[in-house]
Amino acid sequence: MGAWQSIYSLGGGASRTGISNTARSAQILDRRLFDKSGLLKRVLITRPQPGASQTALRLKALDIVPVVSPVLTIVPQVVRVPPNIAATLLTSRNAVAACPPSLHHRPVFAVGSATAAQAAEAGFTQISDADGDARDLAQLVADTLPPTDGTLFLPVAEGHGGELTTLLRGHGFRVVRRVAYRAQGASSLSDAAALALVHHQLTHAMFFSGETSRHFVHLIRAAGLVQAVLDVEAVSISERAAVALRALPWRRISVAAKPNQDAMLVLLQ
Repeated sequence: MGAWQSIYSLGGGASRTGISNTARSAQILDRRLFDKSGLLKRVLITRPQPGASQTALRLKALDIVPVVSPVLTIVPQVVRVPPNIAATLLTSRNAVAACPPSLHHRPVFAVGSATAAQAAEAGFTQISDADGDARDLAQLVADTLPPTDGTLFLPVAEGHGGELTTLLRGHGFRVVRRVAYRAQGASSLSDAAALALVHHQLTHAMFFSGETSRHFVHLIRAAGLVQAVLDVEAVSISERAAVALRALPWRRISVAAKPNQDAMLVLLQ
């Protein structure tokens, strides 16, 4: 029995249409619950776990209903760490697990606060936070370390880290890039996400990377749900992550003022 059909069975006097007055009131109340002009917001989270669950907790604290549907799964890779490391560069929290304990006493430069916090939790003790993007990270490293200190270790996802490597080599640094993890695409959206889209219950959808955005667009097209995003606002962590999203007819695409979760959450309020 569908959601609206189940409401009709609530009882009350029958009308000429066969729908009880009580049921009609309940139906109206339920539609108001999902009205985007009302107080309730439902936000789709597309980032991989465990980040998706952590974002869900942040949304619940803001009285926002999270709808979790990770479109990527992070698959760690075995990494060979080069010798004579002066510092580790982290552009994603997903790369932290690739760093052995032998690096924890050496400096680490993180692209943002979430990655810095993950590094601290893993055991790193000398952490510098660029609070920005690849350019901010490269500048922080250049302002802090001389190139003669040694090699910079950059564990990244497959196909990532090219811009940062180029920037730092321009400053005279030797950068060794290693694939620390791969992102495996989901075969479909979660049932909760698909239903929320079909019934137009979503107000926003959050995107934390370009790869997430691209695979989401692929899944939406495959599911025949392109028109379901017409009244949804896409919230992107960066302009780069927003590029792929423009292939869909969103109500609006908003880009965070800074490439971090806190700036994205501001756009939801």
